[in-house]
Amino acid sequence: MNSGEFRRRGKEMVDFVADYLEGIERRQVYPDVEPGYLRPLIPTTAPEEPDTFEDILNDVEKIIMPGVTHWHSPYFFAYFPSANSYPALLADILCGAIEPTSWTAASPACTELETVMMDWLGKMLKLPEAFLAGQVGEGGGVIQGSASEATLVALLAARTKVVRRLQAASPGLTQGAIMEKLVAYSSDQVVATLGTTSCCSFDNLLEVGPICNKEDMWLHIDAAYAGSSFICPEFRHLLNGVEFADSFNFNPHKWMLVNFDCSAMWVKKRTDLIGAFKLDPLYLKHGHQDSGLITDYRHWQLPLGRRFRSLKMWFVFRMYGVKGLQAYIRKHVRLAHEFERLVHQDPRFEVCAEVTLGLVCFRLKGSNKLNEDLLERINRAKKIHLVPCHLRDKFVLRFAICARTVEFAHVQRAWEHIRQLATDLLRAEKD
Repeated sequence: MNSGEFRRRGKEMVDFVADYLEGIERRQVYPDVEPGYLRPLIPTTAPEEPDTFEDILNDVEKIIMPGVTHWHSPYFFAYFPSANSYPALLADILCGAIEPTSWTAASPACTELETVMMDWLGKMLKLPEAFLAGQVGEGGGVIQGSASEATLVALLAARTKVVRRLQAASPGLTQGAIMEKLVAYSSDQVVATLGTTSCCSFDNLLEVGPICNKEDMWLHIDAAYAGSSFICPEFRHLLNGVEFADSFNFNPHKWMLVNFDCSAMWVKKRTDLIGAFKLDPLYLKHGHQDSGLITDYRHWQLPLGRRFRSLKMWFVFRMYGVKGLQAYIRKHVRLAHEFERLVHQDPRFEVCAEVTLGLVCFRLKGSNKLNEDLLERINRAKKIHLVPCHLRDKFVLRFAICARTVEFAHVQRAWEHIRQLATDLLRAEKD
């Protein structure tokens, strides 16, 4: 493929993607293929001679799409949102074209844009200044691949910091004796969490934080889903207490229109990360590394190489603006409350947790088995897609507002579908 054909095929691919997203609500939201469906549909070895682009694109529709769950469908209400927007998709094309395997010496623009974008985002959240890089700050932000990765990075950094503190205090301690002294505290939601996966509940940082600070314990906060909402003044109070944290993380790739992967992590002291992950083989050394003027993100993460992920943030922040992003968050929250209102209107159902953001936890009044059967009917019909959770030993259905294009009409149709299936189920129970 030369540049001329790339121009032509690129236009075709943009049309394919635009057609897919524009027509996504006409697709069945959840696949009905069986495990292993794909292998018989493709050859057992790579082709000896080139295939045509037309054949490949046809096979995308014929082989790949039947096995896809359409997360961006306005009838997808499972899990949490997976962000998507046209500016982010365009930025990803550019990222793929100029892709540096980017540590600082390899591509300064990649590093410096990430530092600035993380400061932009931190200011949108009104994070304490200690988390921002600024010109010469001790803290700063870094883009990780996921909230799970950020949690692991924080855990390893905390462990390294405490081990070195114990080694300095008691030089005679063996490694085994040191490891026996280490303790990590968590709840059944993992770490201090703002917006739990099950029901979007919030730990009280104003209670947890001072205890951690008093006992000199590392406090990591995971706000993977809910963090995006903190750019809205009316939800910023949910982040109160973040000033006690050593590290904080949320996923713009969930609810801020920046497609996967883009997990934003901040630390108060960058030396805590660098102390845990720094490696300096000769071939990676460069003239500025000891100047204090630059950030070297290869020391802030598990991998060495990294994608130019800050381009997506730059494009989205500039093309939506803070007000556009706030409006998007508010729309989803408003739709969640509309669904909550619909549930309250049917006395057969109950809402099981406070609706704070874009998630509604609800169930039929009755046994867990009844609600398991309702969910099975919902997902078997494949008109909408939901997943469950357990709250206080109750089997509960989760209705999350997810898609960029979802409107009240989609929510209303989904609720009428749920009500009809509930009617059928209750009638069958009586029979």
